Amino acid sequence: MKNRFAAFAGLCLVVGLSYCHSEGGQQTAPPDSSPTGQTTEQANSRPARLKAAVARDLESLVKRIDQELLPLTQRPISQPLPVDSLRLAFRRCRLAYKQVEPFTEYFLPATSKLVNGAPVAEVEVEETKMFEPAGLQVIEPLLYPSPAPAAQDSAARGELRRQVGRLRRQVRALQLAWADQEFTDAHVFDALRQQVFRVVALGITGFDTPLSPAATLPEAAAALAALEAPLRLYATTTNDKAGPLAQLSAARAALQRQPDFAAFDRLAFVRNLANPLGRGLLALERQLDIAPFPGELRALRPEAATLFDTDAFNPDFYTGNRQWFSKSAKVALGRQLFFDPVLSGGGGRSCASCHQPGRAFTDGLALSATLSGGTLRRNTPTILNAGLQAAQFADMRAPTLENQAIDVVGSRDEMHGSLDAAAGRLARQPRYAAQFRQAFPESEASGGPLVSPVRIQNALAAYERSLVRLNAPFDRYVRGDKGAVLDAAAVRGFNLFAGRARCATCHFLPLTNGTAPPAFQDSEAEVLGVPERPGSRRLDPDEGRYVHTKLAPLRHAFKTPTLRNVALTAPYMHNGQYRTLEEVLHFYNEGGGLGLGIAVDNQTLPPDKLHLTPRDVADLKAFLVALTDTAGQH
Repeated sequence: MKNRFAAFAGLCLVVGLSYCHSEGGQQTAPPDSSPTGQTTEQANSRPARLKAAVARDLESLVKRIDQELLPLTQRPISQPLPVDSLRLAFRRCRLAYKQVEPFTEYFLPATSKLVNGAPVAEVEVEETKMFEPAGLQVIEPLLYPSPAPAAQDSAARGELRRQVGRLRRQVRALQLAWADQEFTDAHVFDALRQQVFRVVALGITGFDTPLSPAATLPEAAAALAALEAPLRLYATTTNDKAGPLAQLSAARAALQRQPDFAAFDRLAFVRNLANPLGRGLLALERQLDIAPFPGELRALRPEAATLFDTDAFNPDFYTGNRQWFSKSAKVALGRQLFFDPVLSGGGGRSCASCHQPGRAFTDGLALSATLSGGTLRRNTPTILNAGLQAAQFADMRAPTLENQAIDVVGSRDEMHGSLDAAAGRLARQPRYAAQFRQAFPESEASGGPLVSPVRIQNALAAYERSLVRLNAPFDRYVRGDKGAVLDAAAVRGFNLFAGRARCATCHFLPLTNGTAPPAFQDSEAEVLGVPERPGSRRLDPDEGRYVHTKLAPLRHAFKTPTLRNVALTAPYMHNGQYRTLEEVLHFYNEGGGLGLGIAVDNQTLPPDKLHLTPRDVADLKAFLVALTDTAGQH
């Protein structure tokens, strides 16, 4: 969970793959991608009208900043700061941004991040650079909670004026960039569905509004309202009671009907309203013969109607190399290698020695045993769903599963092996030679050795990428599968997870890891302040990401792990010191390390207590148990 209570104290670590936007995201489709039976001029008329409408909305946002927000920050220092008026102007600007959000976030994500991104420094590890955050979420901590920091401190007041000026410049940058955008009907529908996903994963969880929860649901309603005018350009009929316009209206009404952040039934909203809206948008797109970018490589497949669709995610996105994409022969070879001690130096340990299928691919130990009889310094994580992350290991030092294999096999403490030596041993076994030939048919034309270290790595990774498990009882229920049932405690637990307990602001839906929606191309790390042992007020000495980067904000930062199958993967945290889910939930309930009195100056978890009751904790655990899916595990 980001510590949005201190605008610059937090850290958002982003490690990912480029994804082909005009700024680094969505791929531009060819100009002739138009619905069947329409001329190019007819097909382009709707995108042109939409482009003009977004331009007008951006101009309105600039005017709100210029006429309402900015003047209030520029009053003489001798005059009191009009906090109530500032908050009202600020809320109006946020609502105005929601009107353009579907398209600025889709087409111009880098600039949009400086208008409404997380209020934490972005770290580019490879370039060893940090970038100062800007925008609405940076301004919010200066105005909330009561008393407003900007009203109490002259330095905060000056910072407020500076940040509002920066906000205006970034919105102007959006205006200028938007003027150059060219897009098609397919892009429009892609953006509309992604906005629905954004509302589900970020909007209703309070990700944008951590200090003003009363604004969360009204802003989510505004985020959906932004879809109405574009959708009316395409709707075949405006009075279809089962069509996407009606579904959109129903979803907005639900958000407006229950403005209480804590009381809102998020699970019912997602299952009964948001998911049907996503399906309705995709159905209308296909009805109009608009192809949703088939075959385009994305983490969330372009044809996914909801975040919870079966096979919605494509782990091959995270390979970084099309030659490494999975296929059944690679998976079968990788499985064979995973369970074979042939990769280790002494032939006595396989990957499965520590990642045991019967323990959800963990080992049940706080710290795994080394080959020399000691212990490793970190807990063994599950590899179920590990393929749906943009970085591996708790310290995120490996960008892919292929890179991870090098470290583990070569580690003196873990396998003490050599991929080169293993390749030689495998090449001499006819069974393996045949499997490599089937898995890598291009090998005969390459002229190189049939069995090579990189092919061993890729086969192992292909097997691990096959271990995607997203069909838990919760998934079946939320997607509306017939016969799917979720008990009342788990329902309450989900509503806490995605609401008052703030879990989903870091363990993002639907993956419940740190891979950020709706693009799912970057993975995040957090500084939680984990103690060296339960009850201690000493911070665990493991410095996490800092060991490899030497960047101060990354000291004690660790990857946000998946909570899928978490009921089976005890003990918990990077050091394995919490043996039960109740202990982990107590840690978060107290506000992490800072809340427990541990000295950690860069904690990104909010230090405020969550005030969860014993029933709340039991309900959260019930939801976490409902994330268990080990079907087909072997």
